[in-house]
Amino acid sequence: MKGIPVNKLEKIMYTAKTHTTGGRDGKSVSDDGLLNVNLALPKVMGGTGTATNPEQLFAAGYSACFIGALRHVAGLKKIKVPDGIAIDASVDIGPIPQGFGIAVKLMISLPGLDRAVAQDLIDTAHQVCPYSNATRGNIEVTLALV
Repeated sequence: MKGIPVNKLEKIMYTAKTHTTGGRDGKSVSDDGLLNVNLALPKVMGGTGTATNPEQLFAAGYSACFIGALRHVAGLKKIKVPDGIAIDASVDIGPIPQGFGIAVKLMISLPGLDRAVAQDLIDTAHQVCPYSNATRGNIEVTLALV
């Protein structure tokens, strides 16, 4: 699209591939077979709630990727990442004027790190994380040090 800046990849390091059928009440399988999940609409949205859903997968992906970004920037800054690093992620879904949208909250635990150091790592990781770069300016993302 014209007028929208795109972060063009300088080099492709990896390509994830999945085959999905049935949409929110279907199945997704990766080309290597390592991901093989049934999908179901959550009960609160009128579904069976008997399988995972895209929002849960997004929460897992974003939080795992953000931990990777935290480790990356900590390495650059010569800071040891605590063993207990963890993120509780939530992805909200709801109506927006154009249809539906999502919002993300990452509750980040960096036990034993000075709060100022931890916050600097979080702020820097948010600049390099691929999920953060993909969502910036598109959805509300809340990052909180807990």
